[in-house]
Amino acid sequence: MKDNIIDLEKKYWDAMANKDFETVKSLTKFPCIVAGRNGVMSVDASTYEKMFNSNGRSMEVKSISDEQVQTGEDHTMLAYLIELSYDGVSMKCACTSTWIKENNDWKCAMHTESDLVKK
Repeated sequence: MKDNIIDLEKKYWDAMANKDFETVKSLTKFPCIVAGRNGVMSVDASTYEKMFNSNGRSMEVKSISDEQVQTGEDHTMLAYLIELSYDGVSMKCACTSTWIKENNDWKCAMHTESDLVKK
């Protein structure tokens, strides 16, 4: 189970980097909850698609590490560190995602990102 959820999270990030909204949409439970540097919001599918398509920045996932996973029968909580590059500028974040099982498919229902302070 742990490896499957980590693989789904990586698939999600790959789809984001490749600007593949259909894959992102298929992996998301709408409305989803998102929290990060811009605050907290509940996002429906059409709003998510507008946000997704308005981001013209290039993104590359450099690494995902330090994964921590807790699973239940119909939910999984995942936390990890990610190193990304946006338009060539590197950043590191601590992320969490909550995945729920819906009709035998896993969907991401909540995601948070916190920028890490460089030391």
